[in-house]
Amino acid sequence: MYPIGMNDTSTASASCIFCKIVAGEIPAHKVYEDDTYLAFLDIRPLSPGHTLIIPKAHYRWVWDVEDIGSYFEVVRKIAKALQKISGTDEVHMKVIGEEIEHAHVWVFPAPDKAHGKKDDFAANVVALRSALANEQVINIRC
Repeated sequence: MYPIGMNDTSTASASCIFCKIVAGEIPAHKVYEDDTYLAFLDIRPLSPGHTLIIPKAHYRWVWDVEDIGSYFEVVRKIAKALQKISGTDEVHMKVIGEEIEHAHVWVFPAPDKAHGKKDDFAANVVALRSALANEQVINIRC
């Protein structure tokens, strides 16, 4: 079954490749998953660790996601993990939505500055998962 966002129909979701990844019908190199969001490596990476972050519910556009703040908190987690593993603080983000009609954000280290092999999916998954597992949350109160 495909979760549906408030602006989409079951037809759009049933034919959506990202919804099929969420449903487990198509494999993906998953680096992060919670009840609402999923992050996985892009199959045509621009640099090592190039990750797509999607809501599990089908929304056509990123700006249609109901809780966009929590969405971008996940994007931030992935970007910070990429900084740890790529050897550069320069991490790029793109919101395009042309190829796949499901809200998604690209996050990837600067291609000319990142260490590692962009096509080594197994190593990049392990590195990202490890960086995310070791993430420390620091709350600062004034």
